[in-house]
Amino acid sequence: MRTAAVAGAAAPLAAGAASHEITALAPSPLYASLGVKPVINGVGVVTVLGGSIMPPEVVRAMEEAGRFFIPLLELERKVGARLAELLRAPAAMVTCGAASAITVGTAACLSQGDAAKLRQLPGRDGIRYEVIQQKTHRSGYEHQMELCGAKVVTVETRAELDAAINERTGMMFFLNKAEHDGNIKAEDWVKVGRERGVPTMNDAASDATPKENLWKYTKLGFDLVIFSGGKALRGPQASGLLLGRKDLIEASYPAMSPYGGIGRGMKVGKEELCGLLAAVELYLKADHAAEWKRLEARVATIRGALKGARGVKTERHIPVIANEVPHVVVNWDEAALGMTSQQVQERLMKGEPSIHVQRPGEGKLLISVWMMRGDEPRITGGRLREIFGA
Repeated sequence: MRTAAVAGAAAPLAAGAASHEITALAPSPLYASLGVKPVINGVGVVTVLGGSIMPPEVVRAMEEAGRFFIPLLELERKVGARLAELLRAPAAMVTCGAASAITVGTAACLSQGDAAKLRQLPGRDGIRYEVIQQKTHRSGYEHQMELCGAKVVTVETRAELDAAINERTGMMFFLNKAEHDGNIKAEDWVKVGRERGVPTMNDAASDATPKENLWKYTKLGFDLVIFSGGKALRGPQASGLLLGRKDLIEASYPAMSPYGGIGRGMKVGKEELCGLLAAVELYLKADHAAEWKRLEARVATIRGALKGARGVKTERHIPVIANEVPHVVVNWDEAALGMTSQQVQERLMKGEPSIHVQRPGEGKLLISVWMMRGDEPRITGGRLREIFGA
């Protein structure tokens, strides 16, 4: 477990921009008309529950963007230039989600900025098509690279990495949330890439907290760094950030819509471009210290509801990497209480309102309070208290 740490609070802000808090919403006639019931999100910023909730400032930016026709290519680059300035990166671009950033970034690395090679993908003739990653960093995102014709080569040690690099190596891929699982750490990964002339990519999709992470990895030396736009940043769900070397960012643009490249289906509209820019500006100005206090209060509410529940223990938990904000862990002996974690999870989901949480193991629930709103922490704690018969 980690001791709470907060990012420095921003200077006083204009009304409406000082808080990054998600407030409770009234019932939705739209979802009701579709027969879809909103749920309490105790999982966090995950795609399967819709990512995050966009602040009003982001929604307004998207609405204004949608009222005009503009030269899209010009907007892409001007938004990218502004984001690069804000995030202290050599260059930046908006992609259609973090997975899209993996694909277009891979295409840039494999084609090396050669338009003919880019058009050839996923063909491999004359292409440096091998992508190296650590075995412990495999996660299912390899498909985003394989779309470009990449062959993923896995290694486990520094010696294996050195031996794997050859004339076919086009990129080295690093999954940031697996930093502590692999034998080769980020600094060494970058060092090897630089020494051997191989571009390095870091997928840090869920690692925008604390905010300093947004420039930490480019400063560390990764050639390309990826963040999700629809998670911690609370931008449009179908948006992502690709940051890094100017030549590689420039080579990534033709790999994505509106060009006819490998990523033609990964369209980024004017609304997402302006919405993500607004989200980043708001995130950098937000009072993160105040938000942290709200998260701590939500954790305390849930833990307080279970205080005294026989056989149940709770603890405050902050992930070591990725989604580094306060969570609640609930532990119990399944045999002693006669309830499995799966059964408890199912009861939470089947209730009204439905509550979604993570189930990391036997007799254990992991609850994120990050995306909860209004009375949702109290409701979640109360439901758990009923289930455990406290």
